[in-house]
Amino acid sequence: MFLSLIESFRKENHASLKAWYERLVVLFAAVCVGFLVVGFSKLSNYSIQCFWRYQKVYWWLPLILTPLAGMVIVWFTNRWFSGSKGSGIPQTIAAIDLPKNKSNEISKFISLRIAFGKIFLGAAGLLSGFSAGREGPSVQIGASVMHAFGSLLPKSSTINHKQLILAGAAAGISAAFNTPLAGVVFAIEELGRGLNDKNNSIVITAIVIAGLVSIWLVGNYNYFGSIYISEVSRSIILPVIVCALCCGVLGGIFSKILIHFTTVQEGPISRIRKANPIYWAGFCGLIVAILGVISEGKAHGSGYFYTKQMLDGLISPSWDYAPIKFLATIFTYLSGIPGGIFSPSLSIGAGIGNDLIPLIGDYASVTTIIVMCMAGFLAAATQAPITTFVIVIEMTDGHDLVISLMAVSLLASLVSKLFTKPFYSSLAANFARQ
Repeated sequence: MFLSLIESFRKENHASLKAWYERLVVLFAAVCVGFLVVGFSKLSNYSIQCFWRYQKVYWWLPLILTPLAGMVIVWFTNRWFSGSKGSGIPQTIAAIDLPKNKSNEISKFISLRIAFGKIFLGAAGLLSGFSAGREGPSVQIGASVMHAFGSLLPKSSTINHKQLILAGAAAGISAAFNTPLAGVVFAIEELGRGLNDKNNSIVITAIVIAGLVSIWLVGNYNYFGSIYISEVSRSIILPVIVCALCCGVLGGIFSKILIHFTTVQEGPISRIRKANPIYWAGFCGLIVAILGVISEGKAHGSGYFYTKQMLDGLISPSWDYAPIKFLATIFTYLSGIPGGIFSPSLSIGAGIGNDLIPLIGDYASVTTIIVMCMAGFLAAATQAPITTFVIVIEMTDGHDLVISLMAVSLLASLVSKLFTKPFYSSLAANFARQ
């Protein structure tokens, strides 16, 4: 009896130590995700500022720098960091959906090598004037780091690598923008298609830890500050419908173009991209540079600066801001450099909202219309409406617009489905076939 009690205690103690070891691995991995993502954010912001500093002095510089840099970045990407091109979210989804008999292929989608390439080549793209975001890259970076730490877990661990990838990806969103709720929702809606008892605590732990690291390093903040909404009345129904329809159509077309030219192998453009990826990147860079010259620099970067100024009421850009940013983001993504569409999509939506103000400005405030179009275009482009309205609420402190943002996001996403399939899952399926 006494010996059996000792043996039982020994087994329980061993199991407890093993569980604590696994928790410490996840905790330390989440801390690393937080540090890397915040570092990537700072490097990206610094790169954008450096580009603008020189672009203001030498307006012609992007016409030389952007094409040449695009060619160099794509050469490095294809030569050493092939899994880092584009957003990074499709690769993460492809890694999560990879069947067990192909688990050895996971390094094509996520790895420390890819994370390294994503950070430095993504920042180089912004330094060169391309129109890209850091949200998708942050997801792939977080997933890659967390997956790498999976090698430290015992073979008998109850935590599998797919759970770690999901946790790292969600933590990447949380740390990048101080949006922990959006990290959870993103894991449910776009990556994991639902949490279960086995992985929900891992995901939430990673999100919280990475978020705390972000707060410790840069403080507790709202990405776009706090918007002020004086009153929301029933007159907002018309702006909700108009914003959702306009953004749904334009966002669906935006997504359709990217999916088509990224996945379809037929046609002259696809053949040129495949046969001459370096020269194609230079051509795309030249188009972005020309758009930048036309718009006096507004085509470049993530779009955060102009979106923030629009929300603060400091600027009212010309009508062509939205179409120019639309085209610049398309050519940036099709160039093959590492970079996402999240921030540029929000900026395009803000521009659309600015253009709609003369039409529906009597029914809602300027800020309300801009924020609703930000959510509407992003929801239409990604067809992830729940993640969209949650992250826009967290980014803007827009709790007074919860119902309106939910309605715009859901309706715009439905309209987008008339034009195209879901963006990230379609590209993930294409990566899985390669």
